[in-house]
Amino acid sequence: MQQWYNLSDPAMEDALYEIASMRLFTGLSLDKSIPDHTTILEFRHLLERHGLARQILEEVNQWLSEAGVLLKEGSLVDATIIEAPSSTKNKTGERDPEMHQTQKGNQWHFGMKAHIGVDGRTGITHSFTTTAAHVHDLNQADQLLHGEEAFIFADAGYRGAEKRAELKHLQADWHIAEQPGQLKALKQHPRINKVIIKTEYMKASIGAKVEHPFRVIKCQFGFVKAHYRGLKKNDGKLAMLFALVNVVRVDQMLRAQG
Repeated sequence: MQQWYNLSDPAMEDALYEIASMRLFTGLSLDKSIPDHTTILEFRHLLERHGLARQILEEVNQWLSEAGVLLKEGSLVDATIIEAPSSTKNKTGERDPEMHQTQKGNQWHFGMKAHIGVDGRTGITHSFTTTAAHVHDLNQADQLLHGEEAFIFADAGYRGAEKRAELKHLQADWHIAEQPGQLKALKQHPRINKVIIKTEYMKASIGAKVEHPFRVIKCQFGFVKAHYRGLKKNDGKLAMLFALVNVVRVDQMLRAQG
């Protein structure tokens, strides 16, 4: 609930006192003591130390797989930058040493990256990694695939992935977008390059599904800036958020069918 509603530890404590539905969901009662913000903090640290948030994501995905929702026909891969506080006005007097700056377009960003592998049919996140922002997307590609893909879609940042030693064993068809500059050049002669341009639009249309988890964690769950110092803590938060994103996605699928 804390991640779903993007609440701080004190705000989560207050919500448990004030909102009956939250107490009902957690099995708590005003007749007994309600966990205070320190207890909530210590519980989160317990999850982080033992990597339990990732286990929760794995359990959710196992359940979806057994229910026939999570398929293994193909994957979409992508990454997004999550900003981190760049201020040095803290106890250490320095920026988070595990974060890094990177340039995207004409802008510089300081923070980390979330790299994800998404089921090509359902848009459910099946794997992810957390790195500093300057780590190239291509270097994480092998950790975002389950190895049973028939097809893989990715943006131009993954060009050359099929030639890398750690990915050569895959029997999948790679569909990697052209560089924006190359696509712009093709559009200068639309009649001659009609088929190629249409293919690029098709890649973009299918690959767009990988953006859905990023939109949910940033717009719905409010994770637009790293809340904690260090990659491990933020990795735990992302694991929980992606588990919740998958629940949201299944709910959307069920509503569409109903």
